[in-house]
Amino acid sequence: MDQDKSLQKLVPAVERAAGILDLISASKRFLTVSELSRETNLPKSTVHSLCVTMTQLGLLIRRSDQTYVLGPHLLRWSNGFDRQTDVATEFALLCDDAPLLEHATASLSVPEEADMVFIAARQTLGGNRFAARPGMRLPAAFVAAGKAVLSLSADFDVRRSYADGFPAPLTENSVSSLDELLKELGRARETGVVNDIGQCIEGVTNISAPVLNALNKPLAAIMLSAPSELVEGPQMEELSHLVISLANRLSHRMGAAL
Repeated sequence: MDQDKSLQKLVPAVERAAGILDLISASKRFLTVSELSRETNLPKSTVHSLCVTMTQLGLLIRRSDQTYVLGPHLLRWSNGFDRQTDVATEFALLCDDAPLLEHATASLSVPEEADMVFIAARQTLGGNRFAARPGMRLPAAFVAAGKAVLSLSADFDVRRSYADGFPAPLTENSVSSLDELLKELGRARETGVVNDIGQCIEGVTNISAPVLNALNKPLAAIMLSAPSELVEGPQMEELSHLVISLANRLSHRMGAAL
């Protein structure tokens, strides 16, 4: 269910069918009708009828041992989802309803090697010290968006990424070593959000959270940027909640299971 929609009354048969598909998709072994019935707390006859219908529609395949696996018709939906879903477009739609702080910038960036490449941005009126332009690159080690993506990797993998050396600082506030970066990533894993205060641009605070794809892998990062003097105390907490909400909603729209 999309988190930004209010709960509505569901069609029972569709909800049950979706529940069965979810169970079969998540299971590490093949399930029978009896096992699906126990897992869903539905009558065996109901589960059998749903499985027969979904088999005829190509949503399931019944194996010779009377267990079920996902069917090929789902792949058509998956391919259609990939064709129709564009992360930058979905980001723009989310920003239309986001209550951004004055002089703030909302941006979307994707990881590329050791950098974050910006692909979309929404800036409020009045100007901003952080002007995100499509194609702009910043080192992942210093910008909050990069740290948000790196926080989803194990420390070993992060160390391996910087085996050839740590980048030169952008400002006097930039993290100065890999060990310092790993400490920041540890805090980000606990809170789900990461910030950099003047690490990329003096006087600019960036707050970011990762965006996940349908495999629950990091796809991009949403970042909110504002003059540091406007982002203190309650404002920092408020923007942190907002960026987490935006990132979770965008992840959901990209197919992530949150």
